[in-house]
Amino acid sequence: MDLNRLPNDKKLQLCRWYFKVGCVFLPFVWAVNAVWFFKEAFVKPAFDEQKQIKRYVIMSGAGAVAWSVVLAVWVAIYQTQRVPWGATGDALSFIVPLGRA
Repeated sequence: MDLNRLPNDKKLQLCRWYFKVGCVFLPFVWAVNAVWFFKEAFVKPAFDEQKQIKRYVIMSGAGAVAWSVVLAVWVAIYQTQRVPWGATGDALSFIVPLGRA
């Protein structure tokens, strides 16, 4: 979709919708929202809805970064602690690696 073809009120509506969808534990949608509307929020000349779009872009970007950090920390903890967790660590895995590293 070409954002240049949309009127500003529809851009705001779409940005808000993507933010709300991201709130349903879909942080990838937040990342898409932040990237897709970045120019509308920070580069384009000022328009009435820009302040609200900027707010949604910032919140979407922050949410995507926060989820990425949480996911990276979880992966690091799980990869280093799976063996000491024993059966619980194996139960959390879809594919159980054999042996020890």
